[in-house]
Amino acid sequence: MSWQSPISPGISWYEATVGERPEYAPMSGSCEADVAIVGGGFTGLQAAYHLARKGVRVVLIDAHRFGDGASGRNGGQLGTGQRAWPEELEEELGYERSKNLFQLAERAKQHIHDFAASQSLDIEFVPGHLSVSHKQNLEKYYRANPEIAAKRYGYPHSTFMDKAETQERLGSTRYLFGVRDTGTGHIHPLKLLVGVAREAAAAGAVLHERTPALKVDRSSGKAVITTPRGTITTDKALIACNAHIGNLEPETAAHVMPIRSFIGATRVLDKFPTVIPGGESVSDSRFVVRYFRRSRDGRLLFGGREAYTADNPQDISVHIRRQIAEIYPELAEIEITHSWGGSVGITMSRKPYVREVMPGITSIGGYSGHGVMLSNYCGKLYAEEATGGSADLDMLKALKIPPFPGGHRFRSPLLFLAMTWYALRDKL
Repeated sequence: MSWQSPISPGISWYEATVGERPEYAPMSGSCEADVAIVGGGFTGLQAAYHLARKGVRVVLIDAHRFGDGASGRNGGQLGTGQRAWPEELEEELGYERSKNLFQLAERAKQHIHDFAASQSLDIEFVPGHLSVSHKQNLEKYYRANPEIAAKRYGYPHSTFMDKAETQERLGSTRYLFGVRDTGTGHIHPLKLLVGVAREAAAAGAVLHERTPALKVDRSSGKAVITTPRGTITTDKALIACNAHIGNLEPETAAHVMPIRSFIGATRVLDKFPTVIPGGESVSDSRFVVRYFRRSRDGRLLFGGREAYTADNPQDISVHIRRQIAEIYPELAEIEITHSWGGSVGITMSRKPYVREVMPGITSIGGYSGHGVMLSNYCGKLYAEEATGGSADLDMLKALKIPPFPGGHRFRSPLLFLAMTWYALRDKL
């Protein structure tokens, strides 16, 4: 019987095609560690892998199964750079910081390729990405972006697409122009996550699923993580819960907000060869982004969210099919074989949240929909910092991340109002 995540609705196409998905026993009894990690997504598991390889005693716990959160259920798109285009960050942070952050993201992208190659993991990488616009008034920004990326940021892989090229590469007349990026692509994220967990365990990391952290605190110069099955006493700790921080740590909870996103997988599009014929991933210019791609076996994987009134819609496929039909009317009746959802951790500024929230206790998350690259790399960077230092992690720590307004009681209603407003603006 398929495992149904208690925190994320639906059985994903990733779960159906990942192959063997090992289980890791819950923790039984108290223990000690050099580093303890809360959260078994990309960040936590990469940190555990790299720490264990260096001989560090590391214990990792997750409240559910590895991959139940965004790391195992996301759109699989790697992207390029940070969440914002580099020219946007340049206006805010200046050229040098913007360029440094862009290069950091490129190292993050390469890290995924290097890790997969070193472990002989087939993560179903398919090259290419299309960023497309549904609004005419954005054309000057889309035209300028590839030239800025090449001349100012040393990235020669992007080109502007006019209306004809955009529509040909999409197989749709819905979008007006775009940017094609041949220096990135998309993957099967759960295959990567399962591989990272397997290699972390093989390196000596102690991994426990179905072991929630009830409290993270300090006592007698140590970090102490309390679980229903005992405590972990450790020199250092990493909180890598992202959208599932809950009430575990208040500083992170004030800065990282969960929002729901949903994905559907169609049957194989063997009768629709014009739909994304080049196999690229796609994201659009909406604030409430729609993101889609063809899987390596030819399905359309389509993600987005239109309604903010229900945490878990009763039938995810209905909402997804409606959005697909807006872009591909010929797929209005297409069979959706899998539909699922999950929580994405966002910050107010859409930049990663990296902070030492207590002495010796670091929290990392808030990747804001750009986490496939960044979360894997941040896990590696944390391991570097815990065993010496990391200039790249320091760069992320220096980013100003304001808390969400409204405090614990009102921040969710305020976010609901803001997201609904932006969803309405997307339709104009």
